[in-house]
Amino acid sequence: MANATIARYMLAVAAASLGVPVLAQEDELPDIIEEIVVISTKRESTLQRIPVAVSVVQAEEVEQSQVLDIKDLQFLVPSLRVTQLQTTGNTNFVIRGFGNGANNAGVEPSVGTFIDGVYRSRIAAAMFDLPNLERIEVLRGPQSTLFGKNASAGVINVVTAKPDLDDFNGSASLTYGDYDQAIVKGDVTGPLSRTVGFSLSGYYNQRDGYYENLEGGDAFNEISRYGARGQLLFVPNEDLEVRIIADYDEIDEACCGVANLLNGQAAGLAVAFAGGQVVPNSPFAYEGFYDFTPKNEFESSGVSLQFDYDFDGDVTLTSISAFRNLSRFDNADVDFTSARLIDPVSGNLTDTDIDTFTQELRLTGTGDVADWMLGAYYFDEDIEQETGIIYGDAFRTYADALSTLLGGGLPGTGPSPLDELEFALGLPGGTFFAAGQGNVEFSGLDNQAISIFGQFDFRINDFTTLTLGVNYTEDDKDTFVNITNSDVFSGLDLITIGGSLIFQTVFQQALAAGADAATATALATQASQAGAGVDCGDVPTGAPCNPLIPLQELQFLPPFVGYPNAVESGSSDDSATTWTARLAFDVSDQVNVYLGAGTGFKATSWNLSRDSRPFPGDIPALEAAGLTVNNLAPGTRFAGPEDSTVMEIGMKARFENLAVNLAVFDQEIEGFQSNIFTGVGFNLANAGKQSTTGLEIDLRWAPSEVFQGSLAATFLDPEYDSFEGAQGIDGPTDLSGTTPPGVHEVSINASGRYNFALGNVDGFIRAEYVYEDEVPTVENVPASIASREVSTWNASIGLSWQNGFEALLWGRNIGDDEYLMSAFPSVAQPGSFSGYPNQPRTFGLTIRQYFD
Repeated sequence: MANATIARYMLAVAAASLGVPVLAQEDELPDIIEEIVVISTKRESTLQRIPVAVSVVQAEEVEQSQVLDIKDLQFLVPSLRVTQLQTTGNTNFVIRGFGNGANNAGVEPSVGTFIDGVYRSRIAAAMFDLPNLERIEVLRGPQSTLFGKNASAGVINVVTAKPDLDDFNGSASLTYGDYDQAIVKGDVTGPLSRTVGFSLSGYYNQRDGYYENLEGGDAFNEISRYGARGQLLFVPNEDLEVRIIADYDEIDEACCGVANLLNGQAAGLAVAFAGGQVVPNSPFAYEGFYDFTPKNEFESSGVSLQFDYDFDGDVTLTSISAFRNLSRFDNADVDFTSARLIDPVSGNLTDTDIDTFTQELRLTGTGDVADWMLGAYYFDEDIEQETGIIYGDAFRTYADALSTLLGGGLPGTGPSPLDELEFALGLPGGTFFAAGQGNVEFSGLDNQAISIFGQFDFRINDFTTLTLGVNYTEDDKDTFVNITNSDVFSGLDLITIGGSLIFQTVFQQALAAGADAATATALATQASQAGAGVDCGDVPTGAPCNPLIPLQELQFLPPFVGYPNAVESGSSDDSATTWTARLAFDVSDQVNVYLGAGTGFKATSWNLSRDSRPFPGDIPALEAAGLTVNNLAPGTRFAGPEDSTVMEIGMKARFENLAVNLAVFDQEIEGFQSNIFTGVGFNLANAGKQSTTGLEIDLRWAPSEVFQGSLAATFLDPEYDSFEGAQGIDGPTDLSGTTPPGVHEVSINASGRYNFALGNVDGFIRAEYVYEDEVPTVENVPASIASREVSTWNASIGLSWQNGFEALLWGRNIGDDEYLMSAFPSVAQPGSFSGYPNQPRTFGLTIRQYFD
């Protein structure tokens, strides 16, 4: 965005803040617009007073909107976008156009997720039904000063309700909805003694899938999850509070259905030849042909201990200790056809176990001239993973058909180019792509990190506060990847083999023409050297060329160089100092403005998969050490750190019936970690620089006690300032100066709630609207094939009786809006493209009984 446009945005905010009428100062503000308490800066404050760009979703909104888990928050927070990919756990959070972290256990998200102060290191660990909530805070922009190494794009901070020390109370609810959805929830809390309180909550959530498997198997995109959570709160005196939380959640679902966007001719014919079917070019048919049902099995559990001790009323010590485990098992039919290209038992399994320990200590205090905070944070995580891909009994047939369509191979009378090549190499028929071939991968990561941080809020005068914060982080990772590969064809050096075949052909032709052996050898050698690397389709007929080059398209699983090895350590050691500086000014009791800047940091991410490749500069050393293998191509083992920076100016105002928040920002990430699927694997790489300039508006309006409305809008101008070597539609390309796909320039969330009474029954009607303008989905899928535009309505109507009984009728996506969450080149099917359609319209009824 041009500097002039930025200046206009900032002047607009300044004019808005100065143009707001300054009301007479009063001891208390009117309360038609409710004050919202937040802990976004790890201190209790109010939403309108905290000089930070943050959106808050209250528990009441979550219930009325039928938000079931964190991914549904995107319907309430405009700067947040959530994309669910091929499994329940492969979900990505994006704030202000920045975010990553799906599809690889070695890639941590750029948006940090915290539940009751405990970091969830992978998004899969936060994808369960939301616990008994107080609120959810979404902090926008880098938050590394207070939240550590993996908050370079923002933070989702979930705050749950503490146990009640005074009275026993609770609730029980039952929901029934479309696709036979049944949700049962319950919670109870109360005192065990004068100083000890407890709470217990649990849920069961089941729904049939809305994506039909036309091959006759189970429907996909189902829900099947349950969990329990218990808390103890110990308050022996006014100075000490201890909170213990234990939770367990489990998911066992079949997810996720994929739409066929474009069935490429070659791949389509080959799949059909192998006995497979696809639904042709139907993004929102919500049906497909699959030869087995995918598995998404997760277990997430943990325990945390928090204590807060107030020394003298001015200084408080807080400690949060937590241990968490995430175990997940996935197996998917990744060819997305009914052809048995992948083994249904172990075809594309991923078995991951992640153990995480975190410890935070902080001291907060209040002085005569400043409030302050000093703290330290320790993170220790161990990842073990087994994954792989195994060919099914139809893959050989598919490869035969595709090899013919590609036009490569040796001339002959055999059934296929693969048969001819096997014969020429003296191999038994059926050697290539036999059922059971493939690879099995073993990988792991050991990660330790420590942060030391401090923040000071200096009260310059009664109206002005200067905030200065700093964080120093060290992050060490030790990784390994080893692969057992049994794919014979992918290990062939087709260049060398083709050269040998050229040599033999020319040598025999020369001898037949009367040349002596020496002359024939010289002619054959010259022809082999000239033609070994030349595709026959690129030269005139009769010129030396290699007919096997087109078959390189079939080398889906080339041999792998494991690490660590004599050249590659498999280790990274990152450190960074991040900071925050902010000046806040109270124009009146109702209006404050702020000007701030800050930085963020995300450590190196490692590619724990078969797609990991040595960096180009390491290949000569690997060759010298004798560690190279056939078909070793350069790539990346890891993507280096992300460094983010934001400059922001904002205004917050709260009056009797109106609250207004504005923020103008200029945010960038150096070395943004991009992870793009290419059709046969993921390309993890650093973008040189990605930036976004934008404006955020958040309004809450209550013209009367019976109606409240909200309007939140985000306007972004994103750009890849530099991104050489990006994965484009036709392979590696330079995307510098282009607009990042998938980032909406305009996002709008609007809602309205009307309260009414029918005798002794209170009721409400609530409606929500979400709009996101049209954008291409990803870099390597043409916009004409896959774009995304959102225009979605949700609505609910609720009734509550004085005896604590409630009934809620709700509808999600009631207009049946259709859009793609993401898209990708189809797996091992050149010329084809696939995508993930959004959830269709659903309705349901929830009844709830509160008791005390």
